Amino acid sequence: MSTTRKITLIEEEEGGWSAIDEELGVASCGDTRQEALEMLDEAVALHQGEGEPIKDEDAFLEELGLDPEEIHAAREQHDELPEFMQ
Repeated sequence: MSTTRKITLIEEEEGGWSAIDEELGVASCGDTRQEALEMLDEAVALHQGEGEPIKDEDAFLEELGLDPEEIHAAREQHDELPEFMQ
């Protein structure tokens, strides 16, 4: 079964490419058109709930270069953090 998606590719003035799934409102980028499309496929899959659950949040945050203690403190101070940080 195949689905039809409207994808917009934009060659950026400073170099690289952006790929946007117009229907879902999901975007990604890459150094080449192919890379931008591959990254968009991954972003769409994550947007649609695919992927693995995070088992150790602190380890995951550290892997991203974030301080888990700062994130936990920010959560206590603010009610309106982005969903992925709540």
